[in-house]
Amino acid sequence: MYDEFLETFQSERIIDTSDYARRLAIFEETLKGIIEHNQNPANTWKKGISAYTDMTEEEFMEYFHLNVRDEQQCSATASPVKSYNVGVPSNFDWRNVEKTVTPVKNQRNCGSCWTFSTIGAMESHYWLATKTSGNFSEQQLVDCVGKNYDCYGCRGGLPSYAFNYIKDHGLTDEDTYEYTAKDEVCYFEPKMSVVTTDGPFNITAYNEAQLTESLYHEGPISVAFQVVAGFKDYASGVYHSDVCKNGPMDVNHAVLAVGYGVDGSSNLPFYSIKNSWGDSWGNK
Repeated sequence: MYDEFLETFQSERIIDTSDYARRLAIFEETLKGIIEHNQNPANTWKKGISAYTDMTEEEFMEYFHLNVRDEQQCSATASPVKSYNVGVPSNFDWRNVEKTVTPVKNQRNCGSCWTFSTIGAMESHYWLATKTSGNFSEQQLVDCVGKNYDCYGCRGGLPSYAFNYIKDHGLTDEDTYEYTAKDEVCYFEPKMSVVTTDGPFNITAYNEAQLTESLYHEGPISVAFQVVAGFKDYASGVYHSDVCKNGPMDVNHAVLAVGYGVDGSSNLPFYSIKNSWGDSWGNK
């Protein structure tokens, strides 16, 4: 089975087979944990095989640079969110609105989740504003945002700061500035810009009602949360963890919120997120 895994996922992640026996052992141990988890009827979510099944939790965290950086402040000054005088439906998903949510991408071995969250939001709102599809450059943000915006390329950053950079400098497309999954020298020039933004607005901390309203009325939203052990094997259902730290310095991963609702089988509220770990991961 592990050989089939290698054949399936080699194109999604470069897998070092020089330590084949060790990788096989990790794969088998993870698979055992997946089966045990899925057989427990108390669990509200299922685990599954992805491109990262033969990695330990520690290797996975290192691969995506998910360690929280002490020097990075996880707050930002931005315009306040709008107030709405109308209600929202109990369930809504922008994936059901044609072309609003662009395909899932793969950040690979680079802590650039903040750029994919930012670009995902830019692509969605570009479609909502212009009815034109966009495929914008994450690599420009990796290379060019920099310390002046408290962002550090493959070592982390924040979508709110990336939006401020785009407001100041503009953003080009993927064909012009291709993704390499590593820190490079910035070569962006103003003439390359194809889109800009007025800048970010912030959802009030801990206000999920405001997040839900803004998600419905405005469109997909960049959010950040804390990835903990077990999340790498998520496949479907309403993810739940007993490990929960909700301070602004605890987040280590940025994604794009694209929907919300209440699960019919578990009656649990949820948010649907677009991740940047490739097509094999998560609920398809």
